[in-house]
Amino acid sequence: MPLALLALAVSAFGIGTTEFVMMGLLPDVADDLGTSVPTAGHLVSAYAIGVVVGAPLLTAVGSRIPRKRMLLLLMTLFTVGNLASACAPGFGWLLGGRFLAGLPHGAFFGVGAVVAARLVPEGRRARAVATMFLGLTVANVVGVPAATLLGQHLGWRATFLVVAAIGLCALAALARLVPQVPFDAHRGLGRELRALGDRQVLLGLLTAVFGFAGVFAVYSYLSAMTTEVMGFGESAVTPVLALFGIGMTLGALAAGPLTDRALRPTLYGSLGALAVVLAVFPFVVHVRWAALVLVVLLGGVGFMTTTPLQMLVMNKAKDAPTLASASNHSAFNLANAGGAWLGGAAIAAGWGWTSPAPVGAALAVVGLAVAVVAGLLDRERTPGASRVVARAQARPARDDAPVDAR
Repeated sequence: MPLALLALAVSAFGIGTTEFVMMGLLPDVADDLGTSVPTAGHLVSAYAIGVVVGAPLLTAVGSRIPRKRMLLLLMTLFTVGNLASACAPGFGWLLGGRFLAGLPHGAFFGVGAVVAARLVPEGRRARAVATMFLGLTVANVVGVPAATLLGQHLGWRATFLVVAAIGLCALAALARLVPQVPFDAHRGLGRELRALGDRQVLLGLLTAVFGFAGVFAVYSYLSAMTTEVMGFGESAVTPVLALFGIGMTLGALAAGPLTDRALRPTLYGSLGALAVVLAVFPFVVHVRWAALVLVVLLGGVGFMTTTPLQMLVMNKAKDAPTLASASNHSAFNLANAGGAWLGGAAIAAGWGWTSPAPVGAALAVVGLAVAVVAGLLDRERTPGASRVVARAQARPARDDAPVDAR
């Protein structure tokens, strides 16, 4: 794999760390700024709103900017946002810093995925995109626990200063290792918008909203489930969250080659497995060892959906994939917010701490149904696809075979 993918992974590591670390720092931030923990929770929402707004907006603004320069500008904005968070004199300023840090998130992954796919032969593009996403998953295993521990001992501002330093390292790596993408390969905004309106792209985004919401319906309340349902003490929360991150990493490692080999079957399989894991969760979560296994599985099958969804929208918008790729991350963050809200609503209704799991299972089933409908519609649009697939299955698979997005 090219060294440029390492620069993209380092950038993803910084973005993943700042995205999730606030969940562990909420009590410290609330105490320091004189507000309540529920109010401090708006800092999580502010970042997510920044992602949803920034992904299409910054991608559109940068539609004529060469991709390497765009990556550098986005990482600069990310670094400034984290510095602003570290220096915020009050809650309102910190809210603005979190929003600013979230703005480049979706656009960076959208542009980065396109660049990663162009760095390797066609038959290895999903693996290249998955390698970039490894930085995001490793952040949940190493970055978030370490940054949370740092914030608890040296203050939450130190956490954002360290994340800003990671941003500076990522900037240096991007400038040194990522090659220039020819400007004439970059498409204009009009073509990007037309590609985003493709039916298959829209169905892919809808699949992400419903399917990935199932993951966050449970993950958002995993800390509470660890102490209230699994029977562990508060000291076990960080290791349990790290287990989820390990599952994410394993899922990302598996998703790349599987997606290169068979995109839609990988998507169907991961969504189906996610629904099963979530459906079983309430029945075995009281058994500690089984609960820990399910946490790893939840992270694994949940994150296995991201690479095929990313490649699907890029393939279907192949003439102008950047805006569609970035919008996919808006869809993931809508899934985060929607899944957390529905899971919280189930708990508030008195259905118990494990009630987000069946809610998540239902969301995953809806996502799977949308994905299957999209696949059937795509097959109808290309009636010869079944014969092509049948002939391809009759031959041995090759590593350099192109991705079949149908």
